[in-house]
This record gives sequence, C-alpha cells and structure tokens, in this order.
Amino acid sequence: MVLHLYNTLTRDKQKFEPIDKNSVGMYVCGPTVYDYAHIGNARPVIVFDVLFRLLKKMYGQEHVTYVRNITDVDDKIIAAHQESGEDISSITSRTTDAFHSDMAALGNLTPTVEPRATDHTPQMIELIQKLIDGGHAYESNGHVCFNVPSMEDYGRLARLNRDELIAGARVEIASYKKDASDFVLWKPSEATQPGWESPWGRGRPGWHIECSAMSAEYLGESFDIHGGGQDLIFPHHENEIAQSCCAQGQDTFAQTWMHNGYLMVEGEKMSKSLGNFITVKELRNIHHGETIRFCMLMTQYRQPLNWTEDGLSQAKTNLDSFYGALRTTSHIEAAIIPAPDNFIAALSDDLNTPQAIVVLHKLLRVLNKAKSNDTLAYAKNNLLAAGKLMGLLQIDPEDWFKWSPVSLGEGVSDSDIGILIERRQIARANKDFALSDKIRDDLFDQGIVLEDSGNGTTWKRA
Repeated sequence: MVLHLYNTLTRDKQKFEPIDKNSVGMYVCGPTVYDYAHIGNARPVIVFDVLFRLLKKMYGQEHVTYVRNITDVDDKIIAAHQESGEDISSITSRTTDAFHSDMAALGNLTPTVEPRATDHTPQMIELIQKLIDGGHAYESNGHVCFNVPSMEDYGRLARLNRDELIAGARVEIASYKKDASDFVLWKPSEATQPGWESPWGRGRPGWHIECSAMSAEYLGESFDIHGGGQDLIFPHHENEIAQSCCAQGQDTFAQTWMHNGYLMVEGEKMSKSLGNFITVKELRNIHHGETIRFCMLMTQYRQPLNWTEDGLSQAKTNLDSFYGALRTTSHIEAAIIPAPDNFIAALSDDLNTPQAIVVLHKLLRVLNKAKSNDTLAYAKNNLLAAGKLMGLLQIDPEDWFKWSPVSLGEGVSDSDIGILIERRQIARANKDFALSDKIRDDLFDQGIVLEDSGNGTTWKRA
C-alpha cells in the first residue's frame, strides 16, 4: 500500500518516501504547559496519533520515531505564575500531568520521545551560536535575533513575501531589531524569571528555537514529517525552517509539512469571551474519551472542524452500534489479524478518516449478517483490527455501555442494577409482568436501558 500525504510546503498531495525506511522520523509541536488543554489542542494530537499508528503498520514499530515536545519555558507560563502566584515548576508539572491524562483518555499512544524544552537549552545555545557565526543572527541589548533578510527564500512555507508576513503577523517592532521581520532567538531574563547562562548573558530561549534544537537532537538535521496545527504555519514553522536551514544547510530539516485545519465551536471561533471555550478535562466529564476521538475523526484532518453537540451525539450513536455488535459476539475469541486493505487504503489517502469510518460501517454490516462462528470470528477481528489502527473499539463492550458521565454523579450502582435484573427475571418467570415492566421503567428513568435477548438480559447507560 502506498501512502500519500499533503505537503503544505509544496501545496500538493505526494507519495510519501522516507529518507530511510528503517528510520522514519516525525516531529509534532506539543503543548505549552500553562493551562489545561482545550479541544483545539487535542485535534493535532489525535490526527498525528493516527499517522503514528499507520506508519508503524507500514514500516514496523521499531522503525518509527515520533517526537512530540513539551514547551515548559514560555512567556505564557511566566504570566500564569505572575497572575496566580503558583510556582512555575508547579504550574508546568501540574498541567503536563493533566495533558497526559487528557490525551490518554482520548486513546492516544505515548510518543517515542517527549523532550522538554528546559532540558535542551545547551542544544539551543549551540544552534544560536551557529546562526551568529554564519551571519544569520546578531546580538543586540542582551537579545539574539534571527536576521530574516539573510535568508533569500524566507516565507516559502506560508507563501507570503516578507512585507506581507510582517503585516499579517503583528510583529513586535523593537529597538533591538535591525529589521522589523527579525525574530528573537534568545531574550534576557529578570532575576524572578527562569533563565540560563549563555554567551549573551542570563536569559531564556525564544519559542521557535526550541523545536529546531529538539527535532535535530532526536531526528537529525533532516527528517521525514513535521506536523502541527494550521495556526503554526506562520510564524512558528516558518521560523523553524529559517533557523534550521540556515544553521545546517539549505534543504535540510523536514521534508513533509502537515497541518490540521482550524476548529470552531457551533460555527464560531472558540474563545473565552464568547463563552464557548471547552477544555478536554471539562468535556471528559460529559462524554467518553472515545466519543470525543471519534467525533474528531469524522472530519478529514485538513478540513475545518465544526465542533457541535450534534456531532458528539452522532459519534456516540455510531460507537454504540459498533460496541453493540461486539457485545453480542463476546463469545467469539478475538485474534490479531491485519486490518483490511480497503481500510488501510482510506487512511493511506492523506489520512482520509471519514472514508475509513465508512469502511468501518461496512465491516459492521458484515459482522451483523454473519451466521457461523468462523464467519463471525473473521468479521469481528477485521473490525477490531481496523478500529485499532484508528485508536477505536479497544474497550470491553460491557465497560463501554456501563460508563456514565461524571456530571450525572454515581447514580444507580452496577450491583444494584444486577439485583434488579434478577428480580425482574423472577417476576417474568412468575408471569408478574406488571412488576417486570415497573422494574424496567424505573431503571429507564435512571438512565439504564435493559435489552432482552435469547441469551438473557444486558443493560447499558443511555
């Protein structure tokens, strides 16, 4: 199967050919850990998790390195410290743990490497010095700035000339800059701010240099894929290209650039001022993490995503159908088999997850129509293999149907439900249908749905 990916740098879909098929490298910009992750932060994590799974399928688990960084030194973190009084190390530790918890709940794998910016300042200082030595950076009043005019094709990722980039980026016009488009590689730190000793005085790195240094440390000067949200194209990724190529040589750095589209909420831009700012932590209190993941994957990653309650409801309904079929075939032993070719073909077409979901539904129909144990087993394992490649359908069906939102409280317990089902079975055996119906209706009023079949009675939380 041939993988095709859309390359933002070339503006077309290309056949993916790794530099070395035995060592495929992908770098994705991770969180700045100053607050809880919102659903917009979750989208690239889910998108590139699917790509990570697909690359491992194609090239072998031991041949793929996925690097996603943690930015734990940044002006936003300093601002959060100044506003709350909480120690910076406490802020970054707490929010990093929360990020890990949220992303795991959404079914994401752990990256191969997760470097933290504060552990890599020596590499950043070394890279900055290379840029100074090559005439691509200069020191000014304790700052080190990248000299944008020194790079002829600066702006090639965003496809804008330097004047257009300045106009559209709200570039800081500072006295220490030689040119308005120049950007900071190193800045001085006050005594109360995080800082490291450097040839230019005590200070801290600029945001852009962090990713250039960490990607080179773990993937080398040239690697295969660099990913992130569309909002990072300029200035962050443009500046990464400038730093890395000018320090290491033209045409080094990432070969394929991938960006997921923007996320809106109910048709509007997400913002705290509009009251539609949704954190993953808050959303997990209402919806299962897999519902959130499925809802994200219903839209192809490069397209804008309109986040709606209707979409979440549709995702939940879809997953109920899949898990319902898996529940009825719980007597069939699962086995590890390759995902179907038509499913892999959908994902290989620039991560076409909506088409992959269409294939999942086709596999579900095959499973629902299967009769013999052999055909049931084959259909079930095809569905599970495909689901695993998207990080879906890996939960025990009973656990899926018994999960309830935190927002509803504990409600009726599993053991109490079991006792009431036994009472109902006795009532039905005694032909006391009035009591049987009352137990069913009382449970329904508490959000518990009973399902009778030839194999007995099962239940799920609505």
